[in-house]
Amino acid sequence: MRVGVHYASFSHPEWETRLVERLGETARVADQGGVEWFTAMDHWFQMEDLGGPAEPMLEGYTTLGYLAAVTERLRLGLLVTGTTYRWPGLLAKTVTTLDVLSGGRGMLGIGAAWYAREHEGLGVPFPSTSERFERLEETLHIVRQMWSDDDGPFEGTHYSLAETVCVPRPVQQPAPPVLVGGSGERKTLRLVATYADACNLLAESPEVVRHKLDVLRRHCEDVGRDPAEIRTTIVTAADPTGDTDGFLREMQSYAAAGVDLVALMPGGEDPVAWTESVCRDVVPRLDSL
Repeated sequence: MRVGVHYASFSHPEWETRLVERLGETARVADQGGVEWFTAMDHWFQMEDLGGPAEPMLEGYTTLGYLAAVTERLRLGLLVTGTTYRWPGLLAKTVTTLDVLSGGRGMLGIGAAWYAREHEGLGVPFPSTSERFERLEETLHIVRQMWSDDDGPFEGTHYSLAETVCVPRPVQQPAPPVLVGGSGERKTLRLVATYADACNLLAESPEVVRHKLDVLRRHCEDVGRDPAEIRTTIVTAADPTGDTDGFLREMQSYAAAGVDLVALMPGGEDPVAWTESVCRDVVPRLDSL
C-alpha cells in the first residue's frame, strides 16, 4: 500500500508568518521520503469541522503550482475540486498547466461539490444536487475532449464550448489521471466506473469500503469496464504516528479489501516533523502490504 499526504489544514502555530515555510518543507520531506502523492483541498473557506472560514485556506491550484516548483517526484492534485468551482474548459487548462510545469505529475481530483457556505459567501452559484451531478458528468466529458485530438465544439445541457483547444498538451499521455471522489452508490461510483482512473473513499471501515468496491465492480460490469483499471484510494484522519502497529493492522484490512493508497492528514502542531515520522516509520512498512 502506498502513502499520500493530504494537507488539509494550514492552522499550525504561527501560521501567519510560517504557513508557506511549513507547507513547502512538508512537501519536500514527503517528496524525498517515499510518499507517492501530495494533495490539498479545493476550498475557498476552511471546512466547519476544521475551524470554518476564520481559519486560513489557500486557493488550490495556485498552491499546487508552488509545490511543483519545490518538489521533484510527488504526484500533485486536489482532493477534490468541486465541479461548480471552475468552468470545465478552464479547469482542463489549469490541470494541463500543472502537468506541464511539474514535468508530468499533475492529476485531476473532482467531485460534485457540497460546501454551500463558501459558494454563498463568495457569490458563486450552488445549484441543486441533481444539477451538480449533471454538471460533473459534463465536466468529465469536456476534460477528456480537451485532452484528446478533438479540438472541436462541445454542446451539453449546461456547457457550450466552441473550441476545445488545449496547447500545450499535457506531458502525461493520453491524459493526466482523473480521480472522482465520493462514495455515493447510485451516481458517484457509476461516474467512477464510466470515466475515472481512480476513486477516493472515506476510510469509514474496511467493511464499508469493501461494500463500496463491490458496488463499483457492479457498475463496471454494467458499463463494460475492467475494475482493475481503476485505482482504489482512501483518505483518513487517523494518525499513524501514535499506535503505528495498530494503524498498520487496520491498513492491512483495507489492503485486503483492494485499497492500494491511503492519504494521511498531518497531525499535531508540526506537519514537517509529523511527515518525517511517517516517512521513517510508516511508509516502508505500508509498502510491504
